[in-house]
Amino acid sequence: MGEPVRYERVGAAAVLTIDRPERRNAIDGPTAERLAEAYAVFAADDDARVLVVTGAGGAAFCAGADLKAIETFAPRLHDPGGPLGFTRRIPAKPAIAAIEGWCLAGGLELALWCDLRIATEGSRLGFTERRFGVPLIDGGTQRLPRIVGLGRALDLILSGRVVETDEALALGLVGEVVLPGRHVARALEIAERLAAFPQAAMLADRRAVYDGLGLPLADGLAVEAGNAGATFADAAAGAARFAAGEGRGGAGAGV
Repeated sequence: MGEPVRYERVGAAAVLTIDRPERRNAIDGPTAERLAEAYAVFAADDDARVLVVTGAGGAAFCAGADLKAIETFAPRLHDPGGPLGFTRRIPAKPAIAAIEGWCLAGGLELALWCDLRIATEGSRLGFTERRFGVPLIDGGTQRLPRIVGLGRALDLILSGRVVETDEALALGLVGEVVLPGRHVARALEIAERLAAFPQAAMLADRRAVYDGLGLPLADGLAVEAGNAGATFADAAAGAARFAAGEGRGGAGAGV
């Protein structure tokens, strides 16, 4: 049996693939260790500007923790990176979940860790650990309300119900639905677009969003101002390019 996690560079992106299709890409303790190692490689590589997280085989993104190997998580319960490898860390660079098939339990928490989520038609997402008495422990209780709102988050967390892609899109749980098999290619398209932007301002804006969550508005505005101020030289150079005619009419916008 091969390695349970594959990490490869594709252009400006890094693609992290959970490769246990025989277990619906469920994660056991050794797989979580490999995920933590792969994340550390991404974080240390300045040329890897976006992380794409996906699952092998097409049937599942990730079915969460491997409940048949639950004892292998004992050493990781209080790991600062989180039981699934890195879910208690906030990435310094953008991350995209490329989802196809089942995205369940801790697998959904892993997808919520990412900034953006793309899913193929027919994918299914939910916190199915509810029925087995297993708690959310990889950030789901904190990230889901920030993404879909308190009421919708409580619906999914308390009921454990599974939603398909049309409802996930309507809830804001995923941002885009693509044809089967197109999830990684689309994530890489977006990754290349994000990587092409001037990085200092984009990353400063991203930090301001995360750092300002939960703060009073005045405090959040101060966070934004502090992050933006550090990029003034780059902003001045960009303004000069615009004044010279670059990007008129919205050229270069969007992903």
